[in-house]
Amino acid sequence: MSFFTPQRLVMLVFFFQPIAFGSWLPRIPEVQAGMGLGPAALALALLGMPCGTLVTLPFAGPLVGRIGARRAILIGFVFYSIAACLPVLAPSPLLLFVALMLAGSAISFVELGLNVQADLVEKAGGRLIMNTAHGCWSLGIMAGSLVGSGLAGLGLAPSLSVPLVAAIVLPLALASAWALPRLDDSAPHGQVQRSAWALPSPALIGICLFVFGITMTEGAMADWSAIFLRDALFAEGGLVGLGYSVFALLVATGRFGGDLLKRRFGAVGTARLCGTLAVLGGALLYMAPSVEMALVGFGIIGLGVSVGFPLAVTAAAGIGDRAASANVAVLSFVALTGFLIGPPLIGLVAEHGGIRLGIACVIPVLGLSLLLAGRLKPRPASLSHNPQADIAGVL
Repeated sequence: MSFFTPQRLVMLVFFFQPIAFGSWLPRIPEVQAGMGLGPAALALALLGMPCGTLVTLPFAGPLVGRIGARRAILIGFVFYSIAACLPVLAPSPLLLFVALMLAGSAISFVELGLNVQADLVEKAGGRLIMNTAHGCWSLGIMAGSLVGSGLAGLGLAPSLSVPLVAAIVLPLALASAWALPRLDDSAPHGQVQRSAWALPSPALIGICLFVFGITMTEGAMADWSAIFLRDALFAEGGLVGLGYSVFALLVATGRFGGDLLKRRFGAVGTARLCGTLAVLGGALLYMAPSVEMALVGFGIIGLGVSVGFPLAVTAAAGIGDRAASANVAVLSFVALTGFLIGPPLIGLVAEHGGIRLGIACVIPVLGLSLLLAGRLKPRPASLSHNPQADIAGVL
Protein backbone atom coordinates (compact mmCIF):
# COMPACT_ATOMS: atom_id res chain seq x y z
CA MET A 1 0.00 0.00 0.00
CA SER A 2 1.42 3.38 -1.00
CA PHE A 3 2.29 5.83 1.75
CA PHE A 4 0.84 8.67 -0.34
CA THR A 5 -2.82 7.78 -0.03
CA PRO A 6 -5.45 10.22 -1.37
CA GLN A 7 -6.05 11.41 2.19
CA ARG A 8 -2.37 12.17 2.80
CA LEU A 9 -1.99 13.83 -0.57
CA VAL A 10 -4.87 16.19 0.22
CA MET A 11 -3.30 17.03 3.56
CA LEU A 12 0.05 17.66 1.87
CA VAL A 13 -1.43 20.10 -0.64
CA PHE A 14 -3.30 21.84 2.19
CA PHE A 15 0.09 22.26 3.93
CA PHE A 16 1.86 23.66 0.87
CA GLN A 17 -0.89 26.09 -0.18
CA PRO A 18 -0.51 28.89 2.42
CA ILE A 19 3.27 28.88 2.86
CA ALA A 20 3.98 31.66 0.36
CA PHE A 21 1.13 33.79 1.72
CA GLY A 22 2.30 33.13 5.28
CA SER A 23 5.78 34.40 4.43
CA TRP A 24 4.21 37.74 3.41
CA LEU A 25 2.45 38.34 6.72
CA PRO A 26 5.50 39.24 8.87
CA ARG A 27 6.64 41.66 6.16
CA ILE A 28 3.47 43.80 6.27
CA PRO A 29 4.97 46.26 8.81
CA GLU A 30 8.02 46.72 6.54
CA VAL A 31 5.86 47.34 3.48
CA GLN A 32 3.73 49.75 5.51
CA ALA A 33 6.79 51.65 6.75
CA GLY A 34 8.42 51.66 3.32
CA MET A 35 5.39 53.32 1.74
CA GLY A 36 4.80 55.60 4.73
CA LEU A 37 1.23 54.34 5.20
CA GLY A 38 -0.87 55.03 8.28
CA PRO A 39 -3.35 52.44 9.60
CA ALA A 40 -6.22 53.79 7.48
CA ALA A 41 -4.14 53.87 4.28
CA LEU A 42 -2.91 50.35 4.92
CA ALA A 43 -6.50 49.28 5.60
CA LEU A 44 -7.59 50.65 2.22
CA ALA A 45 -4.76 48.81 0.46
CA LEU A 46 -5.75 45.58 2.22
CA LEU A 47 -9.23 45.92 0.72
CA GLY A 48 -7.70 44.66 -2.52
CA MET A 49 -7.92 41.06 -1.33
CA PRO A 50 -11.66 41.05 -0.55
CA CYS A 51 -12.28 42.80 -3.84
CA GLY A 52 -10.45 40.01 -5.65
CA THR A 53 -12.49 37.45 -3.77
CA LEU A 54 -15.78 39.20 -4.47
CA VAL A 55 -15.03 39.22 -8.20
CA THR A 56 -13.86 35.60 -8.37
CA LEU A 57 -16.00 33.36 -6.16
CA PRO A 58 -19.39 33.85 -7.90
CA PHE A 59 -17.77 32.32 -11.00
CA ALA A 60 -15.43 29.91 -9.21
CA GLY A 61 -18.17 27.60 -7.90
CA PRO A 62 -19.68 26.73 -11.29
CA LEU A 63 -16.20 26.60 -12.87
CA VAL A 64 -14.81 24.20 -10.27
CA GLY A 65 -17.94 22.08 -10.66
CA ARG A 66 -17.32 21.94 -14.43
CA ILE A 67 -13.56 21.26 -14.54
CA GLY A 68 -13.26 19.30 -11.29
CA ALA A 69 -11.59 20.12 -8.00
CA ARG A 70 -8.28 18.43 -8.87
CA ARG A 71 -7.81 20.42 -12.07
CA ALA A 72 -8.84 23.61 -10.28
CA ILE A 73 -6.10 23.03 -7.72
CA LEU A 74 -3.45 22.45 -10.39
CA ILE A 75 -4.38 25.52 -12.44
CA GLY A 76 -5.10 27.72 -9.45
CA PHE A 77 -1.83 26.95 -7.69
CA VAL A 78 0.24 28.29 -10.56
CA PHE A 79 -1.62 31.61 -10.64
CA TYR A 80 -1.69 31.79 -6.85
CA SER A 81 2.08 31.31 -6.55
CA ILE A 82 2.67 34.18 -8.96
CA ALA A 83 0.06 36.43 -7.39
CA ALA A 84 1.37 35.84 -3.85
CA CYS A 85 4.64 37.54 -4.88
CA LEU A 86 3.04 40.69 -6.24
CA PRO A 87 2.28 42.60 -2.98
CA VAL A 88 5.96 42.76 -1.97
CA LEU A 89 6.86 44.06 -5.44
CA ALA A 90 4.28 46.86 -5.48
CA PRO A 91 5.90 50.33 -5.58
CA SER A 92 2.84 52.34 -4.52
CA PRO A 93 -0.34 52.01 -2.43
CA LEU A 94 -2.49 51.80 -5.57
CA LEU A 95 -0.43 48.98 -7.04
CA LEU A 96 -0.39 47.28 -3.64
CA PHE A 97 -4.19 47.29 -3.79
CA VAL A 98 -4.12 45.80 -7.30
CA ALA A 99 -1.54 43.18 -6.30
CA LEU A 100 -3.61 42.14 -3.29
CA MET A 101 -6.71 42.00 -5.47
CA LEU A 102 -5.01 39.54 -7.82
CA ALA A 103 -3.74 37.52 -4.87
CA GLY A 104 -7.22 37.37 -3.35
CA SER A 105 -8.67 36.16 -6.63
CA ALA A 106 -6.11 33.38 -6.99
CA ILE A 107 -6.34 32.30 -3.35
CA SER A 108 -10.12 32.01 -3.44
CA PHE A 109 -10.03 29.76 -6.52
CA VAL A 110 -7.39 27.34 -5.28
CA GLU A 111 -8.85 27.12 -1.76
CA LEU A 112 -12.29 26.30 -3.16
CA GLY A 113 -10.78 23.44 -5.12
CA LEU A 114 -8.96 22.21 -2.03
CA ASN A 115 -12.06 22.20 0.17
CA VAL A 116 -14.18 20.40 -2.41
CA GLN A 117 -11.43 17.83 -3.02
CA ALA A 118 -11.09 17.19 0.72
CA ASP A 119 -14.85 16.63 1.05
CA LEU A 120 -14.87 14.26 -1.94
CA VAL A 121 -11.89 12.25 -0.65
CA GLU A 122 -13.46 12.09 2.81
CA LYS A 123 -16.71 10.71 1.42
CA ALA A 124 -15.04 8.32 -1.04
CA GLY A 125 -12.69 6.82 1.53
CA GLY A 126 -14.99 6.86 4.55
CA ARG A 127 -12.18 8.35 6.63
CA LEU A 128 -12.35 11.67 8.46
CA ILE A 129 -9.84 14.19 7.09
CA MET A 130 -11.45 17.64 6.92
CA ASN A 131 -10.26 18.90 10.31
CA THR A 132 -6.84 17.31 9.85
CA ALA A 133 -6.50 18.80 6.36
CA HIS A 134 -7.22 22.26 7.74
CA GLY A 135 -4.76 21.53 10.54
CA CYS A 136 -2.14 20.95 7.86
CA TRP A 137 -3.14 24.30 6.30
CA SER A 138 -2.54 25.94 9.68
CA LEU A 139 0.88 24.30 9.95
CA GLY A 140 1.63 25.59 6.47
CA ILE A 141 0.77 29.19 7.21
CA MET A 142 2.63 28.97 10.51
CA ALA A 143 5.67 27.60 8.68
CA GLY A 144 5.41 30.38 6.11
CA SER A 145 5.16 32.98 8.86
CA LEU A 146 8.20 31.58 10.65
CA VAL A 147 10.19 31.41 7.40
CA GLY A 148 9.18 35.00 6.61
CA SER A 149 10.26 36.13 10.09
CA GLY A 150 13.53 34.23 9.75
CA LEU A 151 14.34 35.72 6.36
CA ALA A 152 13.51 39.16 7.77
CA GLY A 153 15.94 38.52 10.61
CA LEU A 154 18.61 37.64 8.04
CA GLY A 155 18.01 40.96 6.32
CA LEU A 156 16.57 39.55 3.09
CA ALA A 157 14.26 42.10 1.48
CA PRO A 158 10.54 41.21 1.16
CA SER A 159 10.81 41.57 -2.63
CA LEU A 160 13.27 38.65 -2.63
CA SER A 161 12.09 36.48 0.24
CA VAL A 162 8.44 35.92 -0.76
CA PRO A 163 9.22 35.01 -4.43
CA LEU A 164 11.96 32.68 -3.18
CA VAL A 165 9.54 30.83 -0.89
CA ALA A 166 6.89 30.63 -3.64
CA ALA A 167 9.40 29.26 -6.17
CA ILE A 168 10.49 26.49 -3.79
CA VAL A 169 6.98 25.44 -2.80
CA LEU A 170 5.28 25.50 -6.23
CA PRO A 171 6.82 22.35 -7.80
CA LEU A 172 6.28 20.36 -4.60
CA ALA A 173 2.63 21.40 -4.47
CA LEU A 174 2.01 20.63 -8.15
CA ALA A 175 3.55 17.17 -7.82
CA SER A 176 1.29 16.41 -4.86
CA ALA A 177 -1.82 17.78 -6.57
CA TRP A 178 -1.11 15.86 -9.77
CA ALA A 179 -1.28 12.59 -7.80
CA LEU A 180 -4.73 13.38 -6.35
CA PRO A 181 -7.59 11.14 -7.54
CA ARG A 182 -10.21 12.38 -10.00
CA LEU A 183 -13.52 12.34 -8.13
CA ASP A 184 -17.02 13.38 -9.20
CA ASP A 185 -18.70 16.39 -7.59
CA SER A 186 -22.45 16.23 -8.11
CA ALA A 187 -25.62 16.50 -6.07
CA PRO A 188 -26.91 13.22 -4.59
CA HIS A 189 -29.06 11.16 -6.96
CA GLY A 190 -32.76 11.30 -6.41
CA GLN A 191 -32.79 14.88 -5.10
CA VAL A 192 -33.92 18.00 -6.90
CA GLN A 193 -30.79 19.82 -8.01
CA ARG A 194 -30.77 23.58 -7.64
CA SER A 195 -28.75 25.71 -10.02
CA ALA A 196 -25.24 26.71 -8.96
CA TRP A 197 -26.35 30.29 -9.64
CA ALA A 198 -29.46 30.08 -7.41
CA LEU A 199 -29.66 32.07 -4.19
CA PRO A 200 -28.33 30.17 -1.14
CA SER A 201 -30.81 28.20 0.92
CA PRO A 202 -31.75 29.29 4.47
CA ALA A 203 -29.66 26.41 5.83
CA LEU A 204 -26.59 27.65 3.96
CA ILE A 205 -27.16 31.26 5.02
CA GLY A 206 -27.08 30.23 8.69
CA ILE A 207 -23.83 28.33 8.20
CA CYS A 208 -22.31 31.30 6.35
CA LEU A 209 -23.20 33.73 9.13
CA PHE A 210 -21.64 31.37 11.65
CA VAL A 211 -18.37 31.22 9.75
CA PHE A 212 -18.11 34.98 9.10
CA GLY A 213 -17.01 35.82 12.65
CA ILE A 214 -14.56 32.93 12.68
CA THR A 215 -12.75 33.93 9.52
CA MET A 216 -12.91 37.65 10.26
CA THR A 217 -10.91 36.87 13.40
CA GLU A 218 -8.44 34.76 11.43
CA GLY A 219 -7.91 37.65 9.02
CA ALA A 220 -7.46 40.09 11.87
CA MET A 221 -4.79 37.92 13.46
CA ALA A 222 -3.01 37.51 10.13
CA ASP A 223 -2.80 41.19 9.22
CA TRP A 224 -2.73 42.97 12.59
CA SER A 225 -1.04 40.67 15.13
CA ALA A 226 2.45 41.97 14.30
CA ILE A 227 1.30 45.58 14.32
CA PHE A 228 -0.59 45.06 17.61
CA LEU A 229 2.54 43.73 19.31
CA ARG A 230 4.64 46.55 17.88
CA ASP A 231 2.31 49.48 18.56
CA ALA A 232 0.41 48.42 21.69
CA LEU A 233 3.17 46.55 23.53
CA PHE A 234 6.33 47.93 21.87
CA ALA A 235 7.67 44.57 20.71
CA GLU A 236 10.72 44.70 18.45
CA GLY A 237 12.55 42.56 15.92
CA GLY A 238 11.47 38.95 15.57
CA LEU A 239 8.96 39.29 18.42
CA VAL A 240 6.50 41.20 16.24
CA GLY A 241 5.89 38.11 14.10
CA LEU A 242 5.62 35.74 17.06
CA GLY A 243 1.98 36.54 17.82
CA TYR A 244 0.71 35.10 14.56
CA SER A 245 3.00 32.09 14.87
CA VAL A 246 1.49 31.27 18.28
CA PHE A 247 -2.01 31.82 16.93
CA ALA A 248 -1.37 29.54 13.92
CA LEU A 249 0.21 26.85 16.10
CA LEU A 250 -2.87 26.69 18.36
CA VAL A 251 -5.18 26.73 15.34
CA ALA A 252 -3.31 23.70 14.01
CA THR A 253 -3.43 22.01 17.42
CA GLY A 254 -7.18 22.52 17.67
CA ARG A 255 -7.77 21.20 14.16
CA PHE A 256 -5.71 18.07 14.69
CA GLY A 257 -7.86 17.37 17.75
CA GLY A 258 -11.08 18.49 16.09
CA ASP A 259 -12.26 15.06 14.97
CA LEU A 260 -11.85 13.70 18.50
CA LEU A 261 -13.79 16.64 19.95
CA LYS A 262 -16.56 16.18 17.43
CA ARG A 263 -16.91 12.48 18.17
CA ARG A 264 -17.25 13.33 21.85
CA PHE A 265 -19.40 16.47 21.78
CA GLY A 266 -20.93 16.55 18.28
CA ALA A 267 -20.58 19.38 15.77
CA VAL A 268 -22.69 21.87 17.71
CA GLY A 269 -21.12 21.10 21.09
CA THR A 270 -17.63 21.41 19.65
CA ALA A 271 -18.47 24.73 18.00
CA ARG A 272 -19.90 26.13 21.24
CA LEU A 273 -16.96 24.99 23.35
CA CYS A 274 -14.42 26.47 20.98
CA GLY A 275 -16.49 29.62 20.40
CA THR A 276 -16.50 30.34 24.13
CA LEU A 277 -12.72 30.02 24.22
CA ALA A 278 -12.39 32.41 21.28
CA VAL A 279 -14.45 35.12 22.99
CA LEU A 280 -12.43 34.76 26.21
CA GLY A 281 -9.17 34.91 24.26
CA GLY A 282 -10.27 38.09 22.48
CA ALA A 283 -11.03 39.76 25.81
CA LEU A 284 -7.66 38.71 27.22
CA LEU A 285 -5.83 40.06 24.18
CA TYR A 286 -7.61 43.41 24.43
CA MET A 287 -6.58 43.79 28.09
CA ALA A 288 -3.07 42.26 27.77
CA PRO A 289 -0.51 44.35 29.71
CA SER A 290 2.55 42.58 28.28
CA VAL A 291 3.81 40.70 25.25
CA GLU A 292 3.65 37.44 27.21
CA MET A 293 -0.02 37.85 28.08
CA ALA A 294 -0.79 38.90 24.53
CA LEU A 295 0.79 35.68 23.26
CA VAL A 296 -1.44 33.72 25.63
CA GLY A 297 -4.42 35.60 24.21
CA PHE A 298 -3.37 34.86 20.64
CA GLY A 299 -3.08 31.18 21.55
CA ILE A 300 -6.52 30.95 23.17
CA ILE A 301 -8.14 32.71 20.21
CA GLY A 302 -6.36 30.31 17.85
CA LEU A 303 -7.67 27.29 19.74
CA GLY A 304 -11.14 28.82 19.80
CA VAL A 305 -11.47 29.49 16.06
CA SER A 306 -9.59 26.37 14.97
CA VAL A 307 -12.46 24.07 14.00
CA GLY A 308 -15.04 26.64 12.92
CA PHE A 309 -14.31 26.70 9.20
CA PRO A 310 -13.75 22.93 8.76
CA LEU A 311 -17.05 22.27 10.55
CA ALA A 312 -18.78 24.77 8.28
CA VAL A 313 -17.30 23.27 5.09
CA THR A 314 -18.61 19.82 5.97
CA ALA A 315 -22.01 21.22 6.94
CA ALA A 316 -22.32 23.21 3.69
CA ALA A 317 -21.15 20.32 1.49
CA GLY A 318 -23.63 18.01 3.21
CA ILE A 319 -26.74 20.10 2.54
CA GLY A 320 -27.22 18.07 -0.64
CA ASP A 321 -29.46 20.45 -2.60
CA ARG A 322 -26.82 20.89 -5.35
CA ALA A 323 -23.19 20.05 -6.12
CA ALA A 324 -20.91 20.50 -3.14
CA SER A 325 -18.73 22.95 -5.09
CA ALA A 326 -21.66 25.37 -5.43
CA ASN A 327 -22.47 25.47 -1.71
CA VAL A 328 -18.82 25.49 -0.65
CA ALA A 329 -18.23 28.37 -3.08
CA VAL A 330 -20.92 30.45 -1.35
CA LEU A 331 -19.51 29.52 2.05
CA SER A 332 -15.99 30.38 0.87
CA PHE A 333 -17.24 33.69 -0.48
CA VAL A 334 -18.59 34.66 2.93
CA ALA A 335 -15.65 33.15 4.80
CA LEU A 336 -12.99 34.85 2.72
CA THR A 337 -14.94 38.09 2.81
CA GLY A 338 -14.84 37.91 6.59
CA PHE A 339 -11.15 37.03 6.48
CA LEU A 340 -10.33 39.94 4.21
CA ILE A 341 -12.80 42.63 5.28
CA GLY A 342 -11.98 42.24 8.97
CA PRO A 343 -8.43 43.64 8.72
CA PRO A 344 -9.42 46.87 6.90
CA LEU A 345 -12.25 47.40 9.40
CA ILE A 346 -9.80 47.02 12.26
CA GLY A 347 -7.45 49.47 10.57
CA LEU A 348 -10.16 52.10 10.27
CA VAL A 349 -11.07 51.69 13.95
CA ALA A 350 -7.40 51.74 14.97
CA GLU A 351 -6.89 54.99 13.05
CA HIS A 352 -9.29 56.76 15.41
CA GLY A 353 -9.35 54.67 18.58
CA GLY A 354 -5.98 52.93 18.71
CA ILE A 355 -4.91 49.39 17.88
CA ARG A 356 -6.34 47.93 21.10
CA LEU A 357 -9.83 49.09 20.25
CA GLY A 358 -9.32 47.91 16.70
CA ILE A 359 -8.35 44.39 17.75
CA ALA A 360 -11.35 44.29 20.11
CA CYS A 361 -13.65 44.34 17.06
CA VAL A 362 -13.29 40.57 16.88
CA ILE A 363 -15.11 40.03 20.19
CA PRO A 364 -18.70 40.84 19.07
CA VAL A 365 -18.42 38.89 15.80
CA LEU A 366 -17.08 35.88 17.70
CA GLY A 367 -20.09 36.21 19.99
CA LEU A 368 -22.36 36.06 16.93
CA SER A 369 -20.67 32.87 15.75
CA LEU A 370 -21.16 31.37 19.19
CA LEU A 371 -24.89 32.12 19.03
CA LEU A 372 -25.18 30.52 15.57
CA ALA A 373 -23.30 27.31 16.40
CA GLY A 374 -26.57 25.37 16.31
CA ARG A 375 -26.70 25.85 12.53
CA LEU A 376 -24.01 23.17 12.20
CA LYS A 377 -26.34 20.36 13.25
CA PRO A 378 -25.76 17.44 10.83
CA ARG A 379 -28.43 16.72 8.23
CA PRO A 380 -29.84 13.26 7.45
CA ALA A 381 -27.78 11.43 4.87
CA SER A 382 -29.20 10.64 1.46
CA LEU A 383 -28.90 7.15 -0.05
CA SER A 384 -26.00 8.22 -2.28
CA HIS A 385 -24.22 10.09 0.47
CA ASN A 386 -21.48 8.54 2.60
CA PRO A 387 -23.37 7.78 5.86
CA GLN A 388 -20.29 8.20 8.04
CA ALA A 389 -19.90 11.79 6.91
CA ASP A 390 -23.11 12.85 8.64
CA ILE A 391 -23.05 10.81 11.86
CA ALA A 392 -23.31 13.17 14.84
CA GLY A 393 -19.82 13.73 16.14
CA VAL A 394 -18.10 12.91 12.84
CA LEU A 395 -16.46 15.37 10.45
